[in-house]
Amino acid sequence: MTIEPIKEKLDDKIKALNSSRVYKKVTPRGDLSWYIKWASSVTLIIAMLFTSANMFPVNLWIANIGFVGWLIVGMLWHDRSLIVLNAVSLAIYSLGILNHYYGS
Repeated sequence: MTIEPIKEKLDDKIKALNSSRVYKKVTPRGDLSWYIKWASSVTLIIAMLFTSANMFPVNLWIANIGFVGWLIVGMLWHDRSLIVLNAVSLAIYSLGILNHYYGS
């Protein structure tokens, strides 16, 4: 029994299925938004690590950098859900920073 290599490409398989339920990935790769989204994702993971280590308010500053990056990606992609989520997150974390420095 031998295993045959797959000769058919994914695009050909999708066409052969003739289904509206099969989607090909459409997020851009290698353009400006690709670099921003990955840098922002890494930045947010670092912010989460800082939060778990109770490094306050540095975690908020770092998270804000990630939120700004994802906000830019949302604008580049015209994706309202990304824009709303990251704008609200940026506002909440910024209020936390202001409360830390100027609150009671």
